[in-house]
Amino acid sequence: MSKFVRDNSLSVVLLSLFAVFIVSLALTGHAHENEQLKQHNQPQISLSSYLVSSSFGEAVFENWESEFLQMAALVILTIWLKQKGSADSKKMRGKDKVDTHSRYSILSANSWKSGARGVREIVYGNSLSIALVALFLVSFLLHGVTGAAAANEEALRHGEQAQTVAEYMMSSQFWFESFQNWQSEFLAVGLLLVLSIFLRQRGSPESKPVGEKNSTTGNK
Repeated sequence: MSKFVRDNSLSVVLLSLFAVFIVSLALTGHAHENEQLKQHNQPQISLSSYLVSSSFGEAVFENWESEFLQMAALVILTIWLKQKGSADSKKMRGKDKVDTHSRYSILSANSWKSGARGVREIVYGNSLSIALVALFLVSFLLHGVTGAAAANEEALRHGEQAQTVAEYMMSSQFWFESFQNWQSEFLAVGLLLVLSIFLRQRGSPESKPVGEKNSTTGNK
């Protein structure tokens, strides 16, 4: 067990922090929800009921959506775009180790076996961006579904008309919720790229070595 923790300490700590914060979100969200219900003279709900509610789902997926969008955009954009002096950019000239091509081509395949191998190579060679884009799309849709349900519950309390998921996802409320998270994610990533040009953090692979010039691009 100790070897596993040592070999995977970064992901273990990050996922542990995720667990702590999502439990905290659930507890504080449950308390806030009951405060709202009390103000409308409605019965309180249990924690288990809150965890499967649209309010909790919207709070979770609204944020997951922006995180996966940010990571997918960073992975995909850094294929072609560069930032001189940034630790997270590919070098300005020449090729990096990641700039490899598959040995198998669908176009030149002469059998089903070689064609299938070419497809597998394409999928695996782009599997990180595929996974992140898929997670973004799923979170985006779940934000719409849970957000619509939460909005309809609020509308019901005020005697207003309910709306479909499609109507909600075309509403200003849905896009306001999305954009308020998206803008902060891209600001954070942009600042990280720019700050890594001039600033250093000894011991972190997200930083260039302390003695490197500001113009040095990439993490060597």
